[in-house]
Amino acid sequence: MPDLEHALDALTGRVSSLREARTAYPADLAQTLDAALAELDTAVELLAEAREQLRKGGKRAAGKKDGTQRELKLLRQVFRAFPVPVIVLDGGGVVRRINPETSRMLGSPDGYLVGRSFPLLVDVSRRAAFRSHLTSVLQTGQPSAFETRLAHQGRTHTVQVALTRLTMPGEPQQMVAAVALPTEVQLPEPGARRPEQSDGALLIAAAKRQDLLVKMGTLLLDEQALLRPVAMARATRLLAAEWADWVIADLVRGGLPRRSVVVGPKDHPVGELVRQVEAADPGASQVVLQVLERGSGVVQEMVDDETMLGFCSEGPVLTAMGAGSLVCVPIGAGDGALTLVRAHDKQPFTLADLAVLQEVGLQLGLAVRAQSSYQSRSRAADALSASVAPRNLPDVPGYEAAAVYHPGSSVGAEFYDVFPVSKGCGFALGGAAGKGEEAASVSAMVRGGLRVLSVWESDPDLVMRKVNEALVAQGTGMFVMAVAGFVRGREIRMSSAGHHPAVLLQPDGSVRYAAGGGVPLGIAPEAETCVETLTVSSGETLVLYSEGLISSRNDRGEPYGEERLADVLGRCAGQAPSTVVKAVESDRNAFSGGQVWDEIVVFALRGV
Repeated sequence: MPDLEHALDALTGRVSSLREARTAYPADLAQTLDAALAELDTAVELLAEAREQLRKGGKRAAGKKDGTQRELKLLRQVFRAFPVPVIVLDGGGVVRRINPETSRMLGSPDGYLVGRSFPLLVDVSRRAAFRSHLTSVLQTGQPSAFETRLAHQGRTHTVQVALTRLTMPGEPQQMVAAVALPTEVQLPEPGARRPEQSDGALLIAAAKRQDLLVKMGTLLLDEQALLRPVAMARATRLLAAEWADWVIADLVRGGLPRRSVVVGPKDHPVGELVRQVEAADPGASQVVLQVLERGSGVVQEMVDDETMLGFCSEGPVLTAMGAGSLVCVPIGAGDGALTLVRAHDKQPFTLADLAVLQEVGLQLGLAVRAQSSYQSRSRAADALSASVAPRNLPDVPGYEAAAVYHPGSSVGAEFYDVFPVSKGCGFALGGAAGKGEEAASVSAMVRGGLRVLSVWESDPDLVMRKVNEALVAQGTGMFVMAVAGFVRGREIRMSSAGHHPAVLLQPDGSVRYAAGGGVPLGIAPEAETCVETLTVSSGETLVLYSEGLISSRNDRGEPYGEERLADVLGRCAGQAPSTVVKAVESDRNAFSGGQVWDEIVVFALRGV
């Protein structure tokens, strides 16, 4: 086909001249565009001529099959050497053939787009129009031309597309040739390497992935990520800022995926779309279900199916997003799925991105589980703390009462309580020897026992002994130091089981310690307690305190001690109980530099 080859060479020269004209005169594109459209018509005629010669060659005798094969080979060479981007599409818009010029323009490897949906390269606002043009060309056989934008591999081109119906030998269905001539983008020089393939770009990309892992690890290990449910929101914001246009986190709750977080682009208004994506059911997303079922991530450098993330009121979610590439990875071990979407004018996700994001998903899953476990333990600790201290002090007839309670650095075991008894009021204070949830639960049991048994017993010592019997019978192996007292009028009868002695503060500032003593509860079946009855007159203040107060230490390792407590109390003569407990609290903080290791309880009862 010498004439065809000559015509092809001439077309190549003219297209080259048009490119130079567009570069030299960017402000005057009208004439250049008209000439380019004329050349498109010429290209279509050349393709038609080649097709006609091929059809004639098919009618030759069987002995001339070698000639037909040579013509087919020539036609392939013509297609590959065509100086403008040409794509052969089937009736559904799927790419069946693509010439090197198209691959060069779009920045993709040869053959990369074969088998993929061409409309996904078209600007979202023009996809419906493109499909209409495609259908019209197939049905009527009349060529069609229109302007649109193509985006792929981070490159965006405004192009004039001409569609022509083809009938290709060996193909059961009719095809469409799409010729795309860029009108606004300077094409890269022939043979130029793709930017993402350069050594420097590869090194920068690797450093960026490593930086993401470091940032994500720092973010998820922050204490606030355990104290409050912020890990997922912070992680998705980080990914959206540096790695994707859209980030969606779906967490499994009750065996089903539930949408947790949606972060959209910030460079254009998408508030309504964000709400629609938030409301979409992740159970209808085939990519999310696939990742959860297989336990491994998937990456689509070019989105093939726009429905894979489900639908919203505007149609497929990915269509509304303008999605070009997508990656979805598991969160933890079946805890959920993390989906990242980039627009089709951005660099697509790669297998290297998939690997680093799978690591991010694993870290995020561990953080979510740690947060859940921590908060569960925190709630349990709060419940235990609530079970060892009253929310509010009840009124004690004839007295003013006040207390301070500071939890320690871990779940502790100190308790105090004030409760009604027959013809008066009762109080209790103490703590199990030990730390942690078990010690706290034992303290809660003793506190509850003292309160309940005080309903039936008139003597705090009988109450203390029965609680001792119950504690020994439980076999916890723990012992509890405690003091309980019944207030009736001006008399306070107290029973001590290994607890620190109470302090009676006189109006003149003098301090007298009660007897205290006894053996802690839970050591022997027969309790050994110390019983004492005190008279608290108007203006006198009875102060009880925990082991954590006396054993507090300063930076030299010295204990706070009962002598320092007596000095502080002596300076509080005549003060209200609330002032007394705050003075003790403030002095202890100054002594220990504000550090609190064990629980601190101070309870004051002043006669009025």
